[in-house]
This record gives sequence, C-alpha cells and structure tokens, in this order.
Amino acid sequence: MRRERWAVDMELKMMTLAIALCCLVLGLGAAPLRAEGQRVRDRFWLFACVAGADNEGWNLKRPSRMTPAEATFYLGLPNLIMVCWEGKPAPPYDQYAIPFRPLKQVVWSVVGSGGETGEKQRGAVFDLARRMPNLTGIFMDDYFTNEGDKVAQLSLEQVRGLRKQAELADRKLDLWVVLYTHQMDRPVREHLRLCDKITLWTWKSEDLKDLEANMDKLDRVAGRAGKLLGLYMYDYGAKGEMPVERMKRQCELGLRWLREGRIEGMIFLANTVADFDFEAVEWTRGWIARVGDEALGKGRR
Repeated sequence: MRRERWAVDMELKMMTLAIALCCLVLGLGAAPLRAEGQRVRDRFWLFACVAGADNEGWNLKRPSRMTPAEATFYLGLPNLIMVCWEGKPAPPYDQYAIPFRPLKQVVWSVVGSGGETGEKQRGAVFDLARRMPNLTGIFMDDYFTNEGDKVAQLSLEQVRGLRKQAELADRKLDLWVVLYTHQMDRPVREHLRLCDKITLWTWKSEDLKDLEANMDKLDRVAGRAGKLLGLYMYDYGAKGEMPVERMKRQCELGLRWLREGRIEGMIFLANTVADFDFEAVEWTRGWIARVGDEALGKGRR
C-alpha cells in the first residue's frame, strides 16, 4: 500500500532525531577532531549500501532491513562510507543523505559496488559535497580488477580528473580506494600513488591468518597514503557467518595498529548483515562499546 507523504516525512524526521540523540551521547556532529584528544571510536567507520543489497546470493537466512543510518546507531559508529549498489541510491542524493547529517564524517562512492561508475554518478557526488559539509571524501569500491590487462575501472587520467574535482571551494575531499589482499601483486602502484586513503580487505576469512604479512606488504606499496583496515562481519568469501575467533583477531590487530599509528582507521562491513543476530556482529558491537571511548593517545596520525 502506498504511504501518504506526511507519513514518509515523519519517518525520516524520527530517524534523523534518533541518530542526532545518539550523536549527542557519542560526542559527534562536529568537524573532524585533531588526533590529540580523539577517542578510538573517532577512527571507526561503517561501510554501507542501501538496505537489502546483500539479500540475494550470499546465503543469508532472511532479508535484511537495516539501513545505513540505523546501523551507525546500532553499532555506535560515528563515520559512514556510503557505497552505491546496482544504481541505488539513484542521484540526486540529497534526500537520501539527510539522515547522515548528524554523523562526524561521510565518504560517498564515485565507483560503486562491483566497480560500477559513470559521469552522472560521479558528478552527483561532487554536487552533493558542495551542500554537505561533513562529506569529507570520495570512495572507489571494487576498483581494481583481479586479472587481465585492464588494471582498474578508471584510467590514471580519469583519476587525476577526480582529484581536481575534489578540490572544492572550502575544502579538499580525500580520495579513498579498496584494495583486496589478493590484488597486491597486480600492477596497482601508479593508481595507489594518486589516492589519499587505501583500505585493505581480506575476502576469505581463512586468509586472515596472513593479515600481518599482508599489512607488511601494504606498507611497501602504499607510499604516503593513509591506510585503513577493512573488517568483514560476514564471511562473503565462504557465504557464511564470520567465525568469532577470526573477527576477534582482525579487531584486536586493527586496534593495535591504530594505537601504533600504523593505520588511520577501521571499517566495519556492513549494515546489510547487522540485523540477523550473528554472533560475530554482536561480539563486534560489544567490543566497539568497550573500546570505543578509550583515548587514542597523543602523537597518532
């Protein structure tokens, strides 16, 4: 049944109010803090797609209904990476971005899930950024290819063009990119040199045993770019639940590297698996609650 417009507007207002109240508790909504005085939570991010994006093809036991904004509230995360999936959400993005206003930082994809991209999509992100002061970066998901002569979804010249577009009148947007551990031996270095933030992801949870070695490898190829650790809360490579011990391993390693200044942040994926009561998700939620308000310490990047 089609809902009345007033009901839709009221739902949106209530969701925004709920997130705003959460942000008051978490101390969010301000401009990015300097490293000194930050809490661990300030470096935590949610990787998000539209609600239900993973409902098919991943062996989930029922449809997910959790939105990106609801997941930031549920997990206690102050920052969001919004990634387009199969053209959703469709531009213009302004109405969809309203519930993200209370968040500390938002990054929006110019290359979406599966490597989808286009001039209209990319232009709409820059258009949104001019009206959204907490949008601080642009994101290239599934950017590199796994084989063949084509290395990436965009040419080096196109990436240089993105960097120029990212120089807004009042600020510069950081350029983020996804790099899977199995792609690090591909010819990716020229592209990585043009990126401000490199996010490292381990597709198969069984390969998390090599996470330390893979971070060493990333250190060698990252150049001056900041590094963030991507953490799957569901084992997409095996199409099954993430074993809790593996979730603990990547969380604890990530926190250690964050405190050492080796990485700049940790990204939890995703809202689309956060409403199934999975043990790994619930453990992660509790862990974020325990460590999130600890001081990050001085001298961190």
